Amino acid sequence: MCPIFYVTMWLESQGGPWAIPGERIEYLKTVASKTKKTKTIKHFLSEDEGLKEPDLVVYRDGSKENPNSNISSGFTADLLGKNGTEHKVKEENKQNPQKKLATTSGGKEQSSLTKVQHDQSVRSQPQRVTDEKIKQIRDQVIRAKAYLNLAPPSSNSHLVKELRLQLKSWSGLALQRMRTMEASLSKASHIYTDCSALVSKLRAMTNRVEEQVRAQKSQATYLVDLAGRTTPKGFHCLTMRLTAEYFALQPEEQNFPNQEKLNDGNLYHYAVFSDNVLACAVVVKSTISNAMDPEKIVFHVVTDSLNHPAMLMWFLLNPPGEATIQIQSVEKFEWLAAKYNSTLKKQNSHDSRYTSALNHLRFYLPDVFPQLDKIVLLDHDVVVQRDLSRLWSVDMKGKVNGAVETCQEGEPSFHRMDMFINFSDPMVAERFDAKTCTWAFGMNLFDLHEWRRQNLTAVYHKYLQMGLENPLWKAGSLPLGWVTFYKRTVALDRRWHALGLGYESGVGRSQIERAAVIQYDGVMKPWLEIGISKYKGYWSKHLNYDHPLLQQCNIHE
Repeated sequence: MCPIFYVTMWLESQGGPWAIPGERIEYLKTVASKTKKTKTIKHFLSEDEGLKEPDLVVYRDGSKENPNSNISSGFTADLLGKNGTEHKVKEENKQNPQKKLATTSGGKEQSSLTKVQHDQSVRSQPQRVTDEKIKQIRDQVIRAKAYLNLAPPSSNSHLVKELRLQLKSWSGLALQRMRTMEASLSKASHIYTDCSALVSKLRAMTNRVEEQVRAQKSQATYLVDLAGRTTPKGFHCLTMRLTAEYFALQPEEQNFPNQEKLNDGNLYHYAVFSDNVLACAVVVKSTISNAMDPEKIVFHVVTDSLNHPAMLMWFLLNPPGEATIQIQSVEKFEWLAAKYNSTLKKQNSHDSRYTSALNHLRFYLPDVFPQLDKIVLLDHDVVVQRDLSRLWSVDMKGKVNGAVETCQEGEPSFHRMDMFINFSDPMVAERFDAKTCTWAFGMNLFDLHEWRRQNLTAVYHKYLQMGLENPLWKAGSLPLGWVTFYKRTVALDRRWHALGLGYESGVGRSQIERAAVIQYDGVMKPWLEIGISKYKGYWSKHLNYDHPLLQQCNIHE
């Protein structure tokens, strides 16, 4: 124990982290992690023997951001060596003796503040030095690889061997290796004096790296989009179990109560078109739980024939309280299959979300609900956070569609018409103004009486046919909605509907919490693994994950 005791006392007298008892353990942890971190740096620098092009790294001038901030202070200690931060701090203390005096003579609060400032200064200096050294190391590696590319393929000269050895031999003694590498590079610069050849090599390396980056980005986009189209395994399990339980019921047990309210125009009618059981469950539950008069709510859910029994069984097991619910299959609408299915299948899109009849059923609302005059359409990726009954008192001003606008630049949901519509076509440019404000699907109030009067379903069908003949707009229902309801949309207050939770939009918490409806538009839905974790809680809180069926199908939060 005696040798350890004396060394500790000597270290305390040297200042730095040893002078502060609370810092000793943290310093020892830092030193212990040094070997592991330097191995990581060595792996990054050496790469492989194939002399591939280095990663393209761009630093902003004057930027304080550090893309290598995960490199620990263990590596910093090796970079600094004997000229490290602790020596600099000691020199500063010698030059400024009054700083120590102020610390001891002041009160406890002043002493603590000075200690914190001292610690921050000690920690920030190694970080800055580390950043500069890492940049220098990367520059040296790039230059070495460029010179090696200039050498003939069969060259085995002393300089080539030396450069290859330098690329492989990085270790914790970074400063010493940097000096050796610089000496080798200096030799190479005298041998390879053709600057234009070196520039050409560097440009070729840069182009190849940029091509690799573009390919990787394209692949990443494709994989994320593919993941957004998939259905989790647990959801398939849930659908099958619900379907089996439904067909085990007696016929009299398969009916919902209060069906006489389905066509009552004095009630609040909502429509949801989806094949996702749990998504519909969240929409219905969140709407009813925030309603002031849930007994006046009527939900109309339309799904496909495959999920129809499962959807029925879920709401039979989990009834919507005092509200009324109706579950229908899209195959029930024979007029849709006869008139429009063949047209929908002709759309130039491999994504079933765009060609699905459920996605385009929104344009036939007057036909789906012939006895209603007003309805609110909710997408299945929304969560309702406020009572929506005030929507029925909105002055529609003779328009058909009530929606939140998305034409405000700087907002996460910003869209322009020319992003989705081809204004180079003369017909499009003549009929529509590219500067017209856009709006969002997701939560829309429709005046079905005015819709029927203006025969807008026929207008939609005409534009759909035109889009099949010429590439006038992108696939999906949004651009078709813009042209169908062009100059027939009234803007709702922005607090009714907040978008952007289904992609990295940067929508803030305050905007989310003050919105009546939030929507996970985009591919990162809250029920998928790729969903954004910080937004998932607004959706998942409306599901009971202790439900036996969810447990059996391994569906967890």
